[in-house]
Amino acid sequence: MLNSLPEATLVTRTSGLQQLVKTLSCQPIVAVDTESNSLHAYREQVCLIQFSIPQADYLVDPLVLPDISPLAPIFTNPKIEKVFHAAEYDVICLRRDFDFEFKNLFDTMAAARILGRKAVGLGDMLLAEFGIALDKRFQRADWGERPLPRSLQTYARFDTHYLIALRDRLWEELVSRELWPLAVEDFARLCFSNGRAPDEESEACWRINGIRDLSPQETAVLAELCQYREGVAISLDRPRFKVLGDQTLLNIASTCPSSLDELRNLPGMTQWQIHRHGRSILEAVQRGLQAKPMHPPRTTRPDESYLSRMEALKKWRKVTARKLEVESDVVLPRDLLNELSARNPRTPQELAETMCDVPWRLERFGSQILEVLCKR
Repeated sequence: MLNSLPEATLVTRTSGLQQLVKTLSCQPIVAVDTESNSLHAYREQVCLIQFSIPQADYLVDPLVLPDISPLAPIFTNPKIEKVFHAAEYDVICLRRDFDFEFKNLFDTMAAARILGRKAVGLGDMLLAEFGIALDKRFQRADWGERPLPRSLQTYARFDTHYLIALRDRLWEELVSRELWPLAVEDFARLCFSNGRAPDEESEACWRINGIRDLSPQETAVLAELCQYREGVAISLDRPRFKVLGDQTLLNIASTCPSSLDELRNLPGMTQWQIHRHGRSILEAVQRGLQAKPMHPPRTTRPDESYLSRMEALKKWRKVTARKLEVESDVVLPRDLLNELSARNPRTPQELAETMCDVPWRLERFGSQILEVLCKR
């Protein structure tokens, strides 16, 4: 069945992009996905954008096209529904790389979670709904490779080819179970997803799991090692973990080797790494040992009343989610949980102001949330 489909259209010329925009502009629903090279570059970028309509599949190559801004009106057109699977990451990447804005999204993974599905990966869902098994061999492929291999083109088109049919089935179930209004408000929230800013060098080392087990002087060594790795990663345009892994840096910082032989005996160090980085690592260790000891950045602990409200809302959310047979964040997303705990609304009007973007949840859970908060 998969092999009988006509080939996807690879769009690499401005004229082809203009024709695609005309085609998509006439569609009520368009399926969309992206492929990025996060596993193969220091700073990831969108390397391919897939579009599907009932009649055809398209692969837009932003690495070859000089300008893909003509696609912007497609994403902002409220009359065209854009269907993604796990939309948040795609929205973040498309906004970051191309300044695209979004209106009228449908997220098949979010819809499945609202419906209480347990297996919400695209492959799992297509297999359950249509008996279609996707070939996922190329999930870790280098999407920045050009020319784009035919095997990757074939793989990429199937991430959108069946999305509209899947959307239709999920929509019918959402409507029949009277959950469509909840889905609408979650889809609207997805339109404004924003990614975290790139790590600052001074902050990156504090995100390494295990850093707080180091002494202040060892932490200074780790900071020097992170700075060295950062420079290499930038110069090679490779992800940090492909230069030296976090655990390897942690092992070095906790032992502070002074010779190549000592470095060679550490877990995670390969002979190639010793050859490529050994002396530079030892120099970084010495700089760290001579640097001022580093202590964890101070964080302001939330007051006890905030923590009490947070815990009470989490307990209520967990019980409510169990009754509805969904995950807890479907009932109350984390950002809303934090805002309610911080603002502590005490009246229906104050609660309505806090939950203005989630009217379905306000109507369904508002009185329960107020009751929980007013007991604190």
